Amino acid sequence: MKSRILVIKLGALGDFVQAFAPFAAIRAHHPDAEITVLTTRPFAEMAAASPYFDHVWIDDKPRLWQWGKLAALRARLRSGRFGRVYDLQTSDRSGWYFRLLGPGVEWSGIAAGCSHPHANPGRDFLHTAERQAEQLAMAGIAAYPPADLAWAEADLSRFGLPHPFALLCPGGAPHRPAKRWPAGHFATVAVWLAQRGITPVVLGTDKERAEIVAIATACPQAIALTGKTGFLDILGLGRHAMLALGNDTGPMHLIAAAGAPALVLFSAASNPDLCAPRGRVGLLRQDDLADLDPEPVKAKLVEMVTG
Repeated sequence: MKSRILVIKLGALGDFVQAFAPFAAIRAHHPDAEITVLTTRPFAEMAAASPYFDHVWIDDKPRLWQWGKLAALRARLRSGRFGRVYDLQTSDRSGWYFRLLGPGVEWSGIAAGCSHPHANPGRDFLHTAERQAEQLAMAGIAAYPPADLAWAEADLSRFGLPHPFALLCPGGAPHRPAKRWPAGHFATVAVWLAQRGITPVVLGTDKERAEIVAIATACPQAIALTGKTGFLDILGLGRHAMLALGNDTGPMHLIAAAGAPALVLFSAASNPDLCAPRGRVGLLRQDDLADLDPEPVKAKLVEMVTG
């Protein structure tokens, strides 16, 4: 009988992308196991497209007072008859799930009393990638090769993009506006790219519509894909882009993971030592991004492409 493994990774987007390597390591360590991932709805399509999981379960994240939903979740978790759980979320919520599953299940994470604890009191001061690698090493997974994202391809022909093109990500979490470089500065870079024969392709959702409109107005050559790209599309675009520029936001993790040279802009609102994308990534940091002039950004992009 196959062993049954549960992997927990609920989000957010950047964190999910940085779990690709742990996902691959778990699959390589348990090649014959039946592996289920418990995630949230936005990431289900990516999880299903990947070669890492046999089953994708959606967690609607019931509240503590939603007794019926919690009972249903407990029943489902226990029905999986999992022999081991890799908790890559390591949150208070996933700690509840350790208790919901009950005794007798091997558990890698930080839940009190688990069998394979990530026993490093300084874990919160590690970059996400190093923290997860160390957690898996303490659970017996020492081999940790980079994730091969050859599976992460999408049909981009519907966008009709000319080559070469550069990706611009002017958005970010709506509740953290300090993480956004001004749209006018993105527009300046877009015009500069277009003058050099590189088509700016602007990514975002309706939440970034104002910024995207400002960029497209200043640079008519820009192509706005507002609300048209899913996560697999962004991975595909990242495989073919000449370069990318964006704020500290989830899509930049996708683009960097796909291999594009990516310049990520950080403010004082986040710490790149803990969460920056990995790959062919450049970083610029300014406490207040409004004070970051476009000229050093242009210079860094040139350095990344030609260096």
